[in-house]
Amino acid sequence: MVTVTPGWLHWFEGPTKPAFKLPEGAVDAHCHVFGPAAEFPFAPERKYTPVDASKDQLFALRDRLGLARNVLVQATCHGADNSALVDALQHSGGRARGVATVGADVTDDELVRLHKAGVRGVRFNFVKRLVDVTPTEVLETIAARIAPLGWHVVIYFEAADLPGLKDFFASLPVPLVVDHMGRPDVTRDPDGPEFAEFLAFVAANDVWVKVSCPERLTVTGPPALDGQRQAYRDVVPFARTVVERFPDRVLWGTDWPHPNLKDHMPDDGLLVDHIPHIAPTPELQQALLVDNPMHLYWPEGEHSA
Repeated sequence: MVTVTPGWLHWFEGPTKPAFKLPEGAVDAHCHVFGPAAEFPFAPERKYTPVDASKDQLFALRDRLGLARNVLVQATCHGADNSALVDALQHSGGRARGVATVGADVTDDELVRLHKAGVRGVRFNFVKRLVDVTPTEVLETIAARIAPLGWHVVIYFEAADLPGLKDFFASLPVPLVVDHMGRPDVTRDPDGPEFAEFLAFVAANDVWVKVSCPERLTVTGPPALDGQRQAYRDVVPFARTVVERFPDRVLWGTDWPHPNLKDHMPDDGLLVDHIPHIAPTPELQQALLVDNPMHLYWPEGEHSA
């Protein structure tokens, strides 16, 4: 029996059926599974202990929202033990891909096993409150190891840290996928210098961007609760700028089950209804939700399920 982190918010049960009809084949390109801890124990070195969020519950949410596929990102509470992630991929019927966590000492056999299970990338986390910092030399070794598989690196960082990291990111020999728009400060001007630096970084490199987690970035809201379909208005200018400037390099995801939220737990159906505010045309929606994630995770010849 594990003790959940005090104050942990349970994911939203019984989400609203979205009013926005997703395009056929839409992908949730950022979500997680937690445990169940009785079957897949959490890592001893974890910095939080979540509520269980199983593969069956994730797939039920997928169907409820009208999504077709998922991309599961390894949760930091599981460390480099990808067992829960791999189990979910293997039970998805080909409708899920994964982003794992591995060490520099990962064996070639293990990388092949992960690839066969559906893993297509690894995650490098630079958010210090979530993980201990890994030396860049180790990360460079991992990137070199995964490059022959055609994988990418997902990078999670906060906006203030980008100036010190961008040269390292640019040196990596694989495509990059940025989590949550690099966590911009949405109280600042979306046309200001800080976000301009992020946009320039994306433009200059082989970088994809997840326009996800408005519930994590918002300051003034309103939250996606109680039927609110105009949620997170302070985040919209940032996300819409990215979608319109890089339409062929953006992804969207729920971030279910929304780890480490402190303020509120959003209704995932209302998160879907947020999409037309950041991708206002059918063409942008098709690229964001179908074409781009399919290109990255189910390329030609891998369109199973």
